Amino acid sequence: MATKFILTIPLLLVTITALSWGNTLYIHVKAVLAQFLIADAWADTLERDRDFKPWPWADTWPVARMHTEILDGDLYILAGAHGSTLAFGPGHMDGTVAPGESGSSVIAGHRDTHFEFLENIVIDDRFQIQTRRGTWQTYLVSNIDIIDTTENDTWLLDQSLDTIYLVTCFPFDVINPGGPLRIVVQLEPVSRVIGP
Repeated sequence: MATKFILTIPLLLVTITALSWGNTLYIHVKAVLAQFLIADAWADTLERDRDFKPWPWADTWPVARMHTEILDGDLYILAGAHGSTLAFGPGHMDGTVAPGESGSSVIAGHRDTHFEFLENIVIDDRFQIQTRRGTWQTYLVSNIDIIDTTENDTWLLDQSLDTIYLVTCFPFDVINPGGPLRIVVQLEPVSRVIGP
């Protein structure tokens, strides 16, 4: 009986580990594959000048496209910065201007999927944002802050600045996410261009 119990423990540990890795892999695969469907919805949005959902039951749609050489591809920004949106891509915070428009825009993303690249961002890194009109706005990273959300962070909503704030949880390597710290990457506009 004791031998059987001793043999069961490693099997149980291997099973738990496989399930944990499988869930993590599923989250990453879902996040990457969704971007392809969102890219198609974005192309339809630009072509037909109205919002298109990436799949019929989606509660969000693309509102902008972000390009940076730090990534291998583009990221499509979705309407809303809530949990069901952030599972599929970065989300534009309601109540802030659309990315690429005059005023301040806040874009949130998960630190372990779409915004994990923010860990390696430095001042003067270049980003391009494509608006709903199809025009591109070039931005440079002007500031990188770590904020505590338990303190007053309403400065993110200051609409007097033409700024985009990219926000994700911090630190990047913490095991239990969701603490009060956020990294805030501030992007300042440089020029309007035709393409990335």
